[in-house]
Amino acid sequence: MEYEEAKQKIVEALQKKQKSKSKFYFNDLSKILELKPREAKKLINKLVTEEVLEYWSSGSTSMYGLKGTGKQAGAEHED
Repeated sequence: MEYEEAKQKIVEALQKKQKSKSKFYFNDLSKILELKPREAKKLINKLVTEEVLEYWSSGSTSMYGLKGTGKQAGAEHED
């Protein structure tokens, strides 16, 4: 799968689910891409690097979401 195709699939799928959920586990993204974890990781990391997705961690849980979405998006940019 090429990067642009992966980007489109992820963005469309996450936008559809955005009303009920803003953060997703790695396995959720891997299923959307229909790829094995190792292959999906490369594409997901590139999406984070290019700021399409953002990485979020609570310390024990790691999740991903579209950049600038979710409940914490506003709070994280307050001074």
